[in-house]
Amino acid sequence: MARDKLLAGHAVRRLRRRTGLTQAAMAEMLEISPSYLNLIERNQRALPAALLVRMAEQFDFDPRALAAGEPGGGAAAIRRRLADPLFADLEIDRHEVEEWLAAAPGGAEAFARAFDRAGGGGEAPADARRDDAMAAARREIERWRNHFPDLDAAAEALADDLRLVGADLYAGLVERLRVKHGLSIRILPIEVMPDLLRRLDLHARQLQLSETLDAPARCFALAAQLAQLEARTEIDALARGAAFADRSAERLFRRHLAGYFAAAVMMPYARFLRACEASGYDVSVLERRFGASFEQVAHRLTTLQRVGARGLAFFMIRIDRAGQVSKRYAGASGAVLVEARGRCPLWRLHHAFDRPGALAVQLVELEDGARWFTQARTTGAPGGRPDAAPHEVVAEFAVGLGVAAEQAGGLAAARGLDLAGAATPIGLGCRACLRAACAQRSAAPDGRALLVNDRERGLSALSFAGEE
Repeated sequence: MARDKLLAGHAVRRLRRRTGLTQAAMAEMLEISPSYLNLIERNQRALPAALLVRMAEQFDFDPRALAAGEPGGGAAAIRRRLADPLFADLEIDRHEVEEWLAAAPGGAEAFARAFDRAGGGGEAPADARRDDAMAAARREIERWRNHFPDLDAAAEALADDLRLVGADLYAGLVERLRVKHGLSIRILPIEVMPDLLRRLDLHARQLQLSETLDAPARCFALAAQLAQLEARTEIDALARGAAFADRSAERLFRRHLAGYFAAAVMMPYARFLRACEASGYDVSVLERRFGASFEQVAHRLTTLQRVGARGLAFFMIRIDRAGQVSKRYAGASGAVLVEARGRCPLWRLHHAFDRPGALAVQLVELEDGARWFTQARTTGAPGGRPDAAPHEVVAEFAVGLGVAAEQAGGLAAARGLDLAGAATPIGLGCRACLRAACAQRSAAPDGRALLVNDRERGLSALSFAGEE
């Protein structure tokens, strides 16, 4: 597919300038013509694998820098920023963004940094626009498109070792922690740990878990502890490379990496991808086969971007009943639905709360014509208790999973659905949506004046300038 071609002109140009070479000098060292190198630097030619290997040999170049160092996180990340209502009237399309990245990668990176530091544009107050730790950690995750090859490789190796011990993953994790690290596992009653799900007691050499954790959460907790012990080198390298100015951002990023490793131990890359392809990415099958929760599987699906063994490009988002987002991963999907400041009530992500545990599937179409097949289901927080008293807080979320409609043909969840047929028209929240005559509209789009006509009342009570 065209999207699998490696367009890395900005990275090649940056490498050449850092080494002080002219295009002619670098082309000679790489045994190609200067004109061909010029086309690569302008993203008019893809970077062939053979040439990438030659560059790595000649310049001690880490090929991962090509994927991790795209200005502003790449074209998809720039487009997500441009989806902000602040730019609604500019109608910048995908081709313009790609041309911008090719012609002025430094300018695109400067725009991304300024936009992120301002807190995403709009009219938020100065305090709200201030950069925070969570936003900084998320930017680094998206810079890698939530795919960390070194962690996947280390987790696969560990999973293979655990399989030699036995088929029970939980028992294998317990044994690994006991034998290799001198840590025992103790399950404690809720009366002893009322406010904690996991605690590492180094004095007693115990990893203590709450009895409220279900089986997938217990496995995840043990694997996350192993991440801190056995993937420390890889996690340290990634954290150093991020160069966070804020300590809290670095800790959040490290927590994400430990969770990534844990999920990769529970769902090793090659085995998980084979199971995805064999089952039609049937989440319920994947849950049972790998002993994971719906949310764990959904998150893992956003990470399948190994070179030569890519999965479908899923995105994931998690909201509460108030519509607040607590997790969002675009992965390689480039979905503006993930980064949008608002969400459309017509998207069935919100309807999942009406039928807890049931899967809500939907074909949606955005204003730019992009079509997505989405599925959503409710999930609880780890340690949640269905028998909680009325006065106790029980956390509940809806997890949404989506993939471009053109990639959804083989999905088990999409069977019987006409992916080329009618789709639900949705927007990115009322303030960013220019769709006319929407009965669900609750606000006029940013930058558009309200039109009030005493003699007419349309389907929507809020008409706005520019409406046809």
